Amino acid sequence: MDQSVAIQETLADGEYCIIAVQGMLCEGDSRQSRLLGLVRYRLEHGGQEHALFLYTHRRMAITGDDVSLDRIVPVSRDFTLEEVSPDGELYILGSDVTVQLDTAELSLMFQLPFGSHTRMFLQEVARACPGFDPVTPDPEFRWLSRYRCTQLQSQLPTPHGWNSAPGTWPGCARIGGGNSHFDDLRPNGKGLLVDQSSWGQDKPEDLLPRQNKSKSEITDMVRSSTITVSDKAHILSMQKFGLRDTLVKSELVQKEEDYTYIQNFRFFVGTYNVNGQSPKECLRPWLRHSVEAPDVYCVGFQELDLSKEAFFFQDTPKEEEWFKAVSDCLHPGAKYAKIKLIRLVGIMLLLYVKEEHAAYISEVEAESVGTGIMGRMNKGGVAIRFRFHNTSICVVNSHLAAHTEECERRNQDYKDICSRMQFCQVDPGLPPLTISKHDVILWLGDLNYRIEELDVEKVKKLIEEKAFQTLYAYDQLKTQVAAKAVFEGFTEGELTFQPTYKYDTGSDDWDTSEKCRAPAWCDRILWKGKNITQLSYQSHMALKTSDHKPVSSVFDIGVKVRNEELYRKTLEEIVRSLDKMENANIPSVSLSKREFCFQNVKYMQLQVESFTIHNGQVPCRFEFINKPDEQSYCKQWLNANPSRGFLLPDSTIEIELELFVNKSTATKLNSNEDKIEDILVLHLDRGKDYFLSVSGNYLPSCFGSPIHTLCYMKEPILDLPLETVRELTLRPLWTEDDGSQLENPMEIPKELWMMVDYLYRNAVQQEDLFQQPGLRSEFEHVRDCLDTGMIDTLSASNHSVAEALLLFLESLPEPVICYSAYHNCLECSGNYTASKQVISTLPTFHKNVFNYLMAFLQELLKNSAKNHLDENILASIFGSLLLRNPAGHQKLEMVEKKKAQEFIHQFLCNSP
Repeated sequence: MDQSVAIQETLADGEYCIIAVQGMLCEGDSRQSRLLGLVRYRLEHGGQEHALFLYTHRRMAITGDDVSLDRIVPVSRDFTLEEVSPDGELYILGSDVTVQLDTAELSLMFQLPFGSHTRMFLQEVARACPGFDPVTPDPEFRWLSRYRCTQLQSQLPTPHGWNSAPGTWPGCARIGGGNSHFDDLRPNGKGLLVDQSSWGQDKPEDLLPRQNKSKSEITDMVRSSTITVSDKAHILSMQKFGLRDTLVKSELVQKEEDYTYIQNFRFFVGTYNVNGQSPKECLRPWLRHSVEAPDVYCVGFQELDLSKEAFFFQDTPKEEEWFKAVSDCLHPGAKYAKIKLIRLVGIMLLLYVKEEHAAYISEVEAESVGTGIMGRMNKGGVAIRFRFHNTSICVVNSHLAAHTEECERRNQDYKDICSRMQFCQVDPGLPPLTISKHDVILWLGDLNYRIEELDVEKVKKLIEEKAFQTLYAYDQLKTQVAAKAVFEGFTEGELTFQPTYKYDTGSDDWDTSEKCRAPAWCDRILWKGKNITQLSYQSHMALKTSDHKPVSSVFDIGVKVRNEELYRKTLEEIVRSLDKMENANIPSVSLSKREFCFQNVKYMQLQVESFTIHNGQVPCRFEFINKPDEQSYCKQWLNANPSRGFLLPDSTIEIELELFVNKSTATKLNSNEDKIEDILVLHLDRGKDYFLSVSGNYLPSCFGSPIHTLCYMKEPILDLPLETVRELTLRPLWTEDDGSQLENPMEIPKELWMMVDYLYRNAVQQEDLFQQPGLRSEFEHVRDCLDTGMIDTLSASNHSVAEALLLFLESLPEPVICYSAYHNCLECSGNYTASKQVISTLPTFHKNVFNYLMAFLQELLKNSAKNHLDENILASIFGSLLLRNPAGHQKLEMVEKKKAQEFIHQFLCNSP
């Protein structure tokens, strides 16, 4: 996820966040998460200055509400940022990158995640440094004075650790600083502040095999793709590959069978839902049950921490606890190196390899996808991808939707993870990799598929008889795989162990709680790929910490290993062949289609049109490029996938044009200020440009329409002429009481009433309302019912209608509490009388909607014993929807974010 978007929302006009990376600030034994953003400011005379903005943050930073400015470090002449090796730490391939930031006033150390994104971040920082030309005036950083004023006016205490040296202000290191000469800078990439002209691109000769190295040399070695260098900082600052290098790599892939052979390596794969518990027992029965030491460990956890702190702040001490518990219990027959750890709230994945294999691991990337409601990441998946010798491997750990009846929701979670999980490639010119683009895929986790059509007692009886195959016939995952709804092409071993859920914690007894959950095989391991043999698949009853039992599987996986002599010969043949092609003709391609028409586009409903590019006889790079004076190659509602790539001679690639209208683009399409019209420019490197025409029509929707507009629409929006929709959408908010043209408007939008009335009649006692996602297909049905007025045909789950209500409120261009009243609401937080006065000043329609929603939420609270909702949960969910920070203003500190929630909270606790 691009967290620079969250930072951008906090910045003033003229300030732009180029790139952001999440890392750990290391101060002694303390490790604190920080979001680092490189911010550029363009000066009036045409120059530019940069500063590093450091933020504390809650969970994954999605919006500006999630971040709080900690300090600012100007990128002045005395600024350095270079990789260091912490004393006493053995470098492990794929481990976090430790960098030290120094200025004349300040010294900080950070750990940044290994991968291409960190490489790009450090490269951008290097580019931002002012340089050492004495003729160039020193940066003055006057634009940062606004942050100084903000801090001086604040009544909040100065956060611990902010630099307050003379000449600085809280939150900012001293501007300017001395003019260091950097005599000790090394041009070989060790320091990042090097002359960029010395960053040469790698030649094909660099792809030749490395010489034999000692074990100590291997531990210091970093390997990316087929390039081996001895310095990690150099890899992180490499520029993108040239056309020739890309062609060499592509040809090597085509001829891979000529220089590789298959060698088996043993993989241990384990999954454990720990139900929010800390480790209370030794994990050896799970992790050490095989005689032979595995070459690779893939260990996944779910529900690592169930606390609200873990959810909102994406921070938990249990990460370290379980990491240590695993590390202490790995097989004693080998020494292991940690390659990567990734966690999304309670979903964590660990990857270890034997120390002697570390030199053959490359291209390590980790990503996560949250599938919970409105971006709340209580479910989802994490994944680590890497190359082991010449085989690409992707390991996925997922926690899918719960409850027996939510089978379709689990299927949707799986598809979301597959479509949204994307990994950057070493060459930034190439499109991201998806899960399916790997030789081997290992998928583990609490998939939550249940046993259906049998009552609890029948299930237990079959388990007691060990009739697992009879029971397996009723397993939801089996039926969904057979129907090709999920995990198509994957394999699962035979289930010869009893279901792993649900037990009374601390025992082997089935659930005796009031709900008395039926046993189920929730915890599963599947695989996809060639040369894979499963040696074992079992649960481990000895562990009783959780209401789940851990599961493990051991595999022998055939990995493509390179024969160095054959590789050298193949490479030399490719290079000789390329030499003959060097002066070939200009690249030329043919397109299967150049005009695309998207008919009847609807809100939040993806439409895809595809075409193929067929290359001629010259290898080429292609890319969609920006048109003059435009910031992107296409409009915001459109995306090309892939948007750039590389084509071998006489090869073909399919490009998908994806059209998706969301809250950011719907209002202008409703008002006809924007249309489904665009021109794309497809550019060939060293070749010509091709022009693609995009057209279509958008069906107006209540989603993205202003409140007062909908109140004047007595007919469904799709029954009105487009010109009427346009006029009402553009109608100014503060002229709403002028009923000269459209008399007797409704008090609230009929669409809002339809959703609330449905929930009032069907869902006031629904457990997890507004917290569990609905189904995408059902949301589309709800949207169509609202836009056509056919409410009698509305048939959807309570969760889908509830999510539609939240999406409706989120899509309002002017929130329920108008932007103009936002700051008054914060000031009145805690004073109910004053808060009611602010609400009374809202435009009539907005005031009506606010009061209507508060009355509905209070009805839900009357049923809290059944639905388990409370004032805090509802204030958290609705606070950020009803009360939004004015567009273009700096996002507020976390303490003020809480004030916004407190404002809503007091209306929930008081009678209307």
